[in-house]
Amino acid sequence: MDIFEFNPEALLQIAIAAVVGYAALVAILRISGKRTLTDLNAFDFVVTVALGSILGSTIVSPSVPLANGIAAMLVLILCQYLVAFVVVRSKTVRGVVKAEPTLIVHEGELLQGAMKDQRISEAAVLSAIRNAGNADLADIHAVVVETNGSLSVIGKAPNAKGHAVDASTHPGV
Repeated sequence: MDIFEFNPEALLQIAIAAVVGYAALVAILRISGKRTLTDLNAFDFVVTVALGSILGSTIVSPSVPLANGIAAMLVLILCQYLVAFVVVRSKTVRGVVKAEPTLIVHEGELLQGAMKDQRISEAAVLSAIRNAGNADLADIHAVVVETNGSLSVIGKAPNAKGHAVDASTHPGV
């Protein structure tokens, strides 16, 4: 087959598979709930990439029937749902699937060991602090690397109890 061959039948098949596959993926994601594609951790990211790969293969490969692609997407979403179900109920499984948040700044002090472990530079931390509207590291109660890799900046507030950040569980603080 010539790569420049014009085949209206194949183009129509691709167009139909794309529209039906897209509609099926949107429906599957709506049914599976809001959590499926929000606040991605590593596990969620892998599932998202796999869904895209399945949809892409289903659309452009005539050897992959549309029903098989939709079934594969359903199975992946079901697996993700089951893992999420178990993660909520099992601390052990949660530890395997999800990363824990990591404190990298406490009371205006950069925690170099934690930053090194998380492979985050001082420049990245300072950038996150500026993006949060702060100009001085001394005005920061904490910076936390969240489970999805984002940085949460918590400024100092008068009379704040700091319940969202438990520094007592962080070694060296």
